[in-house]
Amino acid sequence: MTTADLRAALHVAALFGIYLTLAMVVPAFADAYVSNPDAVVFARLSVLGTAFFSALAMATREGPPQLNRRMGILLVNLLWIVFCLVGAIPLWLSTENLTFTKALFESVSAITTTGSTVMTGLDHAPPGLLLWRSMLQWFGGVGIVALGLFVMPFLRLGGMAFFRLESSDINEKVFARIATFMRAVVAIYVTLTLVCAAIYHVLGMTQFDALNHAMTTIATGGFSTHDQSFGYFKNIPLLWTATFFMTICSLPFSILVLFAVKRSAASIRDPQIIVFLGYLFVSAILLAIYRRAESGADFGTSLSHAFFNLASILSTSGYASEDYTAWGPFAVSLAFIATVAGGCSGSTSGGIKAYRFVIMYGAVRPAIMKVLYPDSIMTVRYGGAIVDPEMQRAIFLFFSMFISFWAAGTLSLSAMGYDFATSASAVLSSLSNVGPGIGSMVGPAGNFAGMSDPALALLSALMLMGRLEIVTVVLILSPFFWRS
Repeated sequence: MTTADLRAALHVAALFGIYLTLAMVVPAFADAYVSNPDAVVFARLSVLGTAFFSALAMATREGPPQLNRRMGILLVNLLWIVFCLVGAIPLWLSTENLTFTKALFESVSAITTTGSTVMTGLDHAPPGLLLWRSMLQWFGGVGIVALGLFVMPFLRLGGMAFFRLESSDINEKVFARIATFMRAVVAIYVTLTLVCAAIYHVLGMTQFDALNHAMTTIATGGFSTHDQSFGYFKNIPLLWTATFFMTICSLPFSILVLFAVKRSAASIRDPQIIVFLGYLFVSAILLAIYRRAESGADFGTSLSHAFFNLASILSTSGYASEDYTAWGPFAVSLAFIATVAGGCSGSTSGGIKAYRFVIMYGAVRPAIMKVLYPDSIMTVRYGGAIVDPEMQRAIFLFFSMFISFWAAGTLSLSAMGYDFATSASAVLSSLSNVGPGIGSMVGPAGNFAGMSDPALALLSALMLMGRLEIVTVVLILSPFFWRS
């Protein structure tokens, strides 16, 4: 890694830092409207941050960076670290009196659209602070889409070259230029947010609640303006609306764009979509039947809450309408499994993602068959396309590293004094970018406020690793990455 590469990476990071600090003007106005002192914090940070990043951008400007795999890995890590640090500073200096570690945890959770929180008393929190949390998730969501569609396929890390296999590959003539494709993605992202906010408002949310929840729904982030999350509203139509948008935003945005442009049902015939929707519908129906049988609850109401909470977990949104861990052991087990699964690649969701399960199943089946037929030649396919061995190795590498970091993180939290359920679920939730875990402390009825600063620092690192596909972070921490 040369000095010129570092300067180029810092220049790009500075440009994005300018955008983020300029955005602080919005929560500043929100707090100024209600005469909250945090307005001064946001305003000053906006001015000082913009000046700092502008100076850094000018000092590091040399020319466009050379696009190669090493530069891409550096940029991805640097941009997310800068975003998380910049996002944390207003939270740290606000009247909420958060420690820097807690402010950083909240910022990382927002930017990675995880949805875990250390903040309590959200119902009475300043509007600027609530808006800033939602904006960070919204910015993080569109950044994650760009990461999944353009950056990771180029880097060919963690199996994210998957988009080269899709029938909706962005190399089609209609999207020959990435800039054109990205504009279409942003247009759909903004449109979904506005439509979602409008429906939320019509169904009973205030304009402020509707805007905040729309941003965090479309980003599949899950931050709410109330401690009870969606349980505050006690509104079944709102639950179904949120379920619909969380599910839509768990699908690949490339396919959403192509479907919007071509109006063709063929564009949504993707194996990972079928798998994702399959385990959402089957698990929700089973959970509703189980709850009806165990507690005698109304089946329609049970189905509404089952679909909402499972869509929230599978899309890695982190909302909750009730404490689903109180529904019984089957519900807890189902939620734990759903935490691992995640949504589709190229969406705002996290987790292992459906396409990896499709390809892993396709790779394991012929391997077992070769025990009986050792001379047979078998290929692994995704849909109609052959999955090359490099991608298969990348996917199994990601899966093995995911399990390894889950085990190491669980042991680390256990060594800090936390019980197994809290440790295992908090680490799994962070790596999968889901939000709530299992248990009274980190479950849907609690939050992460009671955890120590070292534990929060560890979980922050795991959230970032999960969002950046693990391998991307491991590489930049390796000494050989920095060798010329």
